[in-house]
Amino acid sequence: MKLHAPAIRGGRRSRGVPAMAEINVTPFVDVALVLLIIFMITAHVMEYGIEVDVPKTRSVASSTKELPVVQISRSGEMYLGKDPVNINRLAAEIRAKYPGQQAVYLRADRATTFDPIAQVMSVLGDAKLAVNVVTQPDDSIGRKR
Repeated sequence: MKLHAPAIRGGRRSRGVPAMAEINVTPFVDVALVLLIIFMITAHVMEYGIEVDVPKTRSVASSTKELPVVQISRSGEMYLGKDPVNINRLAAEIRAKYPGQQAVYLRADRATTFDPIAQVMSVLGDAKLAVNVVTQPDDSIGRKR
């Protein structure tokens, strides 16, 4: 007795069953959910964990306003004009020396950490004083090499 193997056509057994025409979306949904979970977990890292190198300014708008200047040195010392000032008395000193003033200039050394700058901006903001940050133009940006 001789047994015959079933006919194989194109690598599949042909039994008269048509090919499946439906798309199986289960693997797609699984991958989408895994990616959603990964993005949800790493979203806070994208907000806080990235170091940013801020660009240099191309031009500085010249201003004719005469405003008080708050300066922060490299070591974090604060000055109102040329006089040293305590951060706790900063708003009161500005109001006393410059009555009716609604804005100030803030100059900080390039190497100053951001913490004292943020603290001064917060104090001045709480005192309802507009803060104008003083920058210096970078002449090397416009040069051709």
